[in-house]
Amino acid sequence: MSTEHHSTSQPGDPEPVNKDVAFETSDIDTRTILAYLFYLALAVIAAFGASVFIFRFTTSLAVDSRSLPPPVRHGVAPTMPPEPRLQGMPGTNDPQQDMRNMLKEDVGANEKLGWIDKPAGIAQIPVEEAMKIIATKGLPAVPAATAEKKK
Repeated sequence: MSTEHHSTSQPGDPEPVNKDVAFETSDIDTRTILAYLFYLALAVIAAFGASVFIFRFTTSLAVDSRSLPPPVRHGVAPTMPPEPRLQGMPGTNDPQQDMRNMLKEDVGANEKLGWIDKPAGIAQIPVEEAMKIIATKGLPAVPAATAEKKK
């Protein structure tokens, strides 16, 4: 197999010419591209100037029209929103402190010793003591439910 280039033209033949095909003298027109870039830069600068003007105008309009909110009641400025309020809102308790207080109250209630109803013989004892009593004596017997049905 040969790797040489084969040509069908004979030496001295003129180059082929096609009258319908024409080549450009230049690949790109730099004047047109530069004109487009110039007009694009002008448009960007104009848009920036317009946005700065609009920003300054709306800022001054907002400052001039700022007024105090109307009072909730006649002669009294609102200090707190109406109930119910969310935890952690300014002016309310700290949620973490609320949780610590609740846990302290729960632990205190679980360790409390006292009478709930003295005539009926109902007393409150600490949970640890109640668990020890149940572990040693067991739960009280519950009478079995009767299997008879009323007809």
